[in-house]
Amino acid sequence: MLNRKEISSDLCVIGGGMAGLCAAIAAARAGISVVLMHERSVLGGNASSEIRMWICGASGHDNRETGIIEEIALENYYRNPTKNYYIWDTVLYDFVTREKNITMLLNCTCMDASVRCGDMGDGRTKEITSVTGYQMTTQTFFTIKSKYYADCSGDSILAPLTGAEFRIGRESADEFGEDTERKTSDSLTMGMSCLLQGRETDRPVKYTAPNFSRKLTDKDFEYRNPDIYNNFENFWYLELGGDRDAIRDTEKVASELIPLATGTWDYIKNSGNYRSENWDLDFIGFLPGKRESRRMVGEYTITEKDISGNRVFEDTVAYGGWPLDDHPPLGFHYNGEPNTAIDTPSPYCIPYRALYAKSVSNLFFAGRNISTTHMALSSTRVMATCALLGQAVGTAAAVASRHSLTPHGVYKHKIQELQDLLLENDCFLPNTKREISDLCKSTPVINGSDLLKDGEDRPNVIYGSTECGQSVSNGTRLTYKFDKPEHVNSLHITFDSDLNRSTLPGDYPERAHSMRCNVKLDSPQCHMPKTLCRKFTVLLDTPSGEKTLFGTDCNLRRAYDIDINESVCGITLIPQENWGGTDETRVFSYDFR
Repeated sequence: MLNRKEISSDLCVIGGGMAGLCAAIAAARAGISVVLMHERSVLGGNASSEIRMWICGASGHDNRETGIIEEIALENYYRNPTKNYYIWDTVLYDFVTREKNITMLLNCTCMDASVRCGDMGDGRTKEITSVTGYQMTTQTFFTIKSKYYADCSGDSILAPLTGAEFRIGRESADEFGEDTERKTSDSLTMGMSCLLQGRETDRPVKYTAPNFSRKLTDKDFEYRNPDIYNNFENFWYLELGGDRDAIRDTEKVASELIPLATGTWDYIKNSGNYRSENWDLDFIGFLPGKRESRRMVGEYTITEKDISGNRVFEDTVAYGGWPLDDHPPLGFHYNGEPNTAIDTPSPYCIPYRALYAKSVSNLFFAGRNISTTHMALSSTRVMATCALLGQAVGTAAAVASRHSLTPHGVYKHKIQELQDLLLENDCFLPNTKREISDLCKSTPVINGSDLLKDGEDRPNVIYGSTECGQSVSNGTRLTYKFDKPEHVNSLHITFDSDLNRSTLPGDYPERAHSMRCNVKLDSPQCHMPKTLCRKFTVLLDTPSGEKTLFGTDCNLRRAYDIDINESVCGITLIPQENWGGTDETRVFSYDFR
């Protein structure tokens, strides 16, 4: 008889990739209980050490994703200067385990769901009452009973288990009026990849391909040129399977991808076309990284026209900016360019209504499986964007729980509260900025500028200027002083974390990505962005005297929203050092509510 356990929670998140991880953390920090069910032993999904795809996102000046994903990136710079994937795994694991409201179930596959049918209101006819997962390491079935469920599994496992509506494949041009030449819809998708990584050594290294390896020739690489000395090279084009079932045929496709990867390394090492004598195979993926499979149907379906037309949504909760990056279903077998990338406005808005189910009353989703067309998916699927979607969903679940609302109820009644919470927690929303309290607006910042309290937490042309905040001499006391004690709820601080990563070492791929693919002898060691404040103190002037509210001499975060919730006579922020060792530190925001 196998073990059986039951857990109750406010939110159950299925999938521990970057979307699910950020959803769980956001919800837990907002005060609700979370079960995070993940079928692998390491977190991160496509970004984990098992698959090793780079976390990509919005392109363009000052558009780097912030919030939880920036927290993770900054801590990784500090703890993982050599960009070691096993240290990266521990960084992600640490971010989840430090949240006391999260119960994490690793090696646990979601395999069943119970659904109650009836009139659930707002046109919904179903409600999930529980999900069941099997944890292979303990041979235990876990039944999770939650108020809300978030499918962040990528493959939308809760769609077939609950009967939730979903799409798969490519739409015809006339269905959504998109700019595509397809006359009819089909079930074809982008493919999946098993990646590889190389490491340069100081001596010759022999490579003998395994018997199963695919023998490749110059003809195979006519449109794909492996370049292990180019830091952009991560072998993403080793792609197959878009012409088959993106879920049921995964193992069959993997049995072709692994020989393709080893064959590619054999070609690099032994064709004589590359300076590869001293290179060793450092990693090969046996778990395919997927780009596309089921997409849930939500209250709204994002289209290519929404993205290319830069549509502004009143319920914006995240943004994108990656190109419309479509791949031919045949992947490596396609005799032509391996992708078509069309620039998009960056940032463009993503609406909340695309993140919850049209037919199931308590089902959220985040990641590459949100409610989009195939063409829109080709941009929204990248992991930094998915991380923002996860933070939005986790925060929305907390708002729903607080007010006893459905996901759709949050849209109808509390969308402003959701957006405010995301802004307070360092999520950039392109069509809005943080509201500043009247008391803060009317109180001068001694030694400071009004630019510190304009609700703009980053420089961005969307605000009409690329300037933000103020550079202050280290040790300067930035003070709000009140004529009489005033009740202050919280303090918001945002520092300059060098969103464009111009102070980090190496070329663009080294600076832009938290991890690297091929390791060269001269690959640089990373460090914290030099602009970021390293040491600061926050003081409160209270009726009984001055006291320290918060302080650190090893700051790894860009943004803080610090609870105060008391009557004070003044607040002082003292930036004392930055990671670059310069005399001045830039503060983007310093305000209170």
